[in-house]
Amino acid sequence: MKKTILLAATLAASMGAAAQGQVNIICSVQADWCNMMATVYSRTTGTKVNMSMKGSGEALAQLIAEKDNPKTDIWFGGTGDPHLQAAEQGLTLEYKSPLLPQLYPWARKQAEDAKYRTVGVYLGPVGFGFNTELLARKKAQAPKSWADLLKPEYKGEVQMANPASSGTAYTVIATLVQIMGEDKAFDYLKSLHKNISTYTRSGTAPIKAAARGETMVSISFVHDVTTEAIQGFPVGSATPSEGTGAEIGSMSIVKGARNMEVAKKFYEWALTPGAQQFGVAAKQFQLPSNSATAIDPRMPDPKKIKLINYDYAKYGASAERRRLIAKWEKEINSLPR
Repeated sequence: MKKTILLAATLAASMGAAAQGQVNIICSVQADWCNMMATVYSRTTGTKVNMSMKGSGEALAQLIAEKDNPKTDIWFGGTGDPHLQAAEQGLTLEYKSPLLPQLYPWARKQAEDAKYRTVGVYLGPVGFGFNTELLARKKAQAPKSWADLLKPEYKGEVQMANPASSGTAYTVIATLVQIMGEDKAFDYLKSLHKNISTYTRSGTAPIKAAARGETMVSISFVHDVTTEAIQGFPVGSATPSEGTGAEIGSMSIVKGARNMEVAKKFYEWALTPGAQQFGVAAKQFQLPSNSATAIDPRMPDPKKIKLINYDYAKYGASAERRRLIAKWEKEINSLPR
């Protein structure tokens, strides 16, 4: 971790005095990751970093509310769909980083789909988290498929987030629609609803609940399960055998940002291998987008996961997101349990 911080500090310092000033950032990754970046960047460049933590749904809502008078310069992290929606609505700036050739194809594709108004910074597959002690106590098997989550032994023992506030949950719904077709996906969600104990506000809340024995199973990004496991909680993870989607965590510069030049400096730094190692340093295990960034063995290996060809452009569109969330609210969330 010390080497990571030193490397990133050196890279930030090399940007020189031009990076001084201030930058206002909405950060949609875990607080430790946000704070680590802010602290190192501030200390090594002299830039004042004003960092606020918000989920991706809340972040998008703030950018929409501030459209005529932006108070945010950079939006870092969070699921890519809301970033694509922000791009579509003209809330973010078209910007082509010189570092684009260093990024994995999925990160560059995210930029292309947004007409370069966002860029991929990490990738994280959807899967399940489960409390191994609770499973053993109830003599239940760990889920290995979407179908498994409908088993009677999981009644009241599954948590997922609410797609209206969580990019994680919206990714889950969009994934199921692409795997099953929309009608069957919503039939599945109706059946799953019977086993759901609560729909949480944030995407990480379900795995935190599972880790602490408050629920048996979570529908989560698998890297969030790893984060709980390395803290000593009795959790394991799996990705569904039918296939699964993945988030492309993204970064965007806000159109009309008050601190535009400083924002671009931070944006460039955040795409470097040194800066991208702060995820692991903060015990977060998404796959980084810069191909030169070291890969931690605890990160999920895409070659071992049945990833679908997720249509980020379609399901990142504002109208489609609104439609699917409204349908979920009407047909699923309104049901009794």
